Amino acid sequence: MADNHRLLELAKDGDRDARDKLVTDNMGLVVSVARRYVGRGQELEDLIQIGLIGLVKAIDRFDMDYEVKLSTYAVPLIQGEIRRFLRDDGMVKVSRNLKTIYYRADRYRHEVEKNRGTEPGMEEICEAIGATPEELVMAMDAASDVTCIDDLHAEICGTEDGDRIVDRLCVSQLLDTLTPDERKLVVLRYFQDKTQGQTGQILGMSQVQVSRLEKKILGRLRWKILE
Repeated sequence: MADNHRLLELAKDGDRDARDKLVTDNMGLVVSVARRYVGRGQELEDLIQIGLIGLVKAIDRFDMDYEVKLSTYAVPLIQGEIRRFLRDDGMVKVSRNLKTIYYRADRYRHEVEKNRGTEPGMEEICEAIGATPEELVMAMDAASDVTCIDDLHAEICGTEDGDRIVDRLCVSQLLDTLTPDERKLVVLRYFQDKTQGQTGQILGMSQVQVSRLEKKILGRLRWKILE
């Protein structure tokens, strides 16, 4: 950590060797992030090259007063460069209309559950928000677009340590957008590796309630990543 701090100081002073060393040392992080976007029409090597742009930006912009590690600061910038590249290439595109439909449907479903204790059906949701079933299905599919949050939803299924680190870093960037109870659920499930049953016991909820709330949280976080 001390060596990394020193390299950052040197890089800030214009030392290109120190900058190159930081890039080399954090190459694994770029690769781990880039792997999340494989299968969208671009080769992994190309995604890594684009991700490196984000890493270099992170090194150049990093403030020594930040109370975070360089890797934590770099992940969103690496992701941003790759997503921008894919979006510009037509590979990642979620229309504003579909996003609006998803938000309205999610809000309506939440209100109905809160007021009557049961989930509304698709037909009821469509009628309430003024959307067709086809539009609602498309909106829900768009919300399920593959992101690091999908990996989180799959119990952080990466097999390599670097992949697991990226998953946790991605989530940590979004925790501030959650309510205290939602944040506690995410921490228990994905930072402390608790099962849904164990999480329910701690939060005073049933396993089914934990599962439903978790699904809603993940849906909202997906949109945060796409914003």
